[in-house]
Amino acid sequence: MASNMTGGNERPRNPWRLAVWGTAALLLLLPLVAMQFTNQVQWAGTDFIVMGTMLWVACSAYELAVRLSRNSGYRLAFGIAIVAGFLTVWVNLAVGMIGNEDNPFNLLFGGVLAIAASGALLAQFRARGMARTMLATAIAQALVVAVALVGAWDMRGAVFSACFVAPWLVSAQLFRKAAQARPT
Repeated sequence: MASNMTGGNERPRNPWRLAVWGTAALLLLLPLVAMQFTNQVQWAGTDFIVMGTMLWVACSAYELAVRLSRNSGYRLAFGIAIVAGFLTVWVNLAVGMIGNEDNPFNLLFGGVLAIAASGALLAQFRARGMARTMLATAIAQALVVAVALVGAWDMRGAVFSACFVAPWLVSAQLFRKAAQARPT
């Protein structure tokens, strides 16, 4: 009877929800546990707040992806983009991609993330537009790497940063396939 009252528009339960949010909780608790056994990990309250906020944003973005499309390729593409963005922020806050975390050059990666976020909004999260957005994000990431190489700031950091081009490209390809399968 309850299903008749909802008109059958209810989405099926998401089996990954518990895994995603549970993993986020474990990641947040990991430094707390490590601090009990070693002096190598020293987080302040603000570190936990920042990481908790980052994890909440990532998990909420995952929830958005699940609501936007039932297409598994779309969801995977969105998930890869979320992880790439999360790792970009995390690495830059922790140690910095180029040089150390205080290197102002690392602020350019904020522009990469701004392209991803603003492009997604402009595309209204539709698969075809998301594919273009992720491609533009990959190009922006590559341009930051090129600037780092030309400026000879940090060769190791530039090579490491170049690795982040791949997830943006994979995400773009998965969004492209999702767009061909069925518009979202």
